[in-house]
Amino acid sequence: MKVAIRVDSSFKMGSGHLMRCLTLAEGLHERGFDISFLCRELPGNMIEHVEIKGYTVHRLPYIEGKRKAVSIKVAHSDWLGVDWRTDAAETKSVIEKDGCTDWLIVDHYALDRHWEEQMRQFVKNIMVIDDLADRPHDCDILLDQNMYEGINNRYNGLVPASCKKLLGPTHALLRKEFIEARKNLRERDGQVRNILIFFGGVDPSNETLKALDAIQLLSRPEITVDVVVGTANPHKDKIKDVCSSMPNVYYHCQVDCMARLMVNADLAIGGGGTTTWERCLLALPTIILVIAENQMETTTTVAKAGAVINLGWSRLVSTEKIAAAIRKTIANKHLMKEISNKSISLMIAQNNSVLFDDLIK
Repeated sequence: MKVAIRVDSSFKMGSGHLMRCLTLAEGLHERGFDISFLCRELPGNMIEHVEIKGYTVHRLPYIEGKRKAVSIKVAHSDWLGVDWRTDAAETKSVIEKDGCTDWLIVDHYALDRHWEEQMRQFVKNIMVIDDLADRPHDCDILLDQNMYEGINNRYNGLVPASCKKLLGPTHALLRKEFIEARKNLRERDGQVRNILIFFGGVDPSNETLKALDAIQLLSRPEITVDVVVGTANPHKDKIKDVCSSMPNVYYHCQVDCMARLMVNADLAIGGGGTTTWERCLLALPTIILVIAENQMETTTTVAKAGAVINLGWSRLVSTEKIAAAIRKTIANKHLMKEISNKSISLMIAQNNSVLFDDLIK
């Protein structure tokens, strides 16, 4: 079966959409699917990372300043780099040349029903990955892996009645390394000996450096710190220099061992994106700074369940506030164990096989 995945990454949108599609692609590839990606060459893209993984990527061109105004506008339309009709035409051209496509998978906040309707005559089925529920879709399967109050009614009126909805973190797209790591996870005792800092593959506002500054305020050189950045991080050289100047702090760039780093960590500091579910699966207590609008609702809901510590909007969080939150976790083993237990409880029924089975049908 042939699958085409339309997804982008950039400085503006980050890498989360691309990374969860790579996770889905890995699972489909293992089941014999023929996978290709369609990605626009936006500033800060991670297309090379997809190609390194062995997938064919059809590169859609990006020309600065060439985007046209259109009458149909969605909230994140500027993330597309072109108008939606141009994107639809370019996507159709690729799919037509590739031949019969069984599934078109779309993960893009800038695309909606109007774009998807243009694809119907060229593909057998359409799957949409979304977590905004702010626009209508024409799709056969909709996946929203995030956690919200009233999630079962979240897409009422936004998808066809025949659409199968897979909703909530039990359907989270998790790489095999995390699922395997969960099987042999050590019992967490609430002590903080190792801290993991990761704010996604891009981190344009450099929350990573802010967290490192907070670590320095602690004056606890005996605590080991692992810092992870992506190749698209515009601040990675500065971050590497700061890490090298601090005792017991280790710099990692574009790693393939994130599950191991999470298992070894006792506390994480990061954003509220798709990594939330990886950390929850491994019962890793996390201090979250919300770095994007689409992270706020889920982070608030997960924090209300007692599964994370939410400091709120990153732009309003000072270095001192992060340091205070870390001190609180160090001083309270009971709190840390409670967060671990509540985070893993959200993921107990996690199972990707439902999605894969539906795509195979």
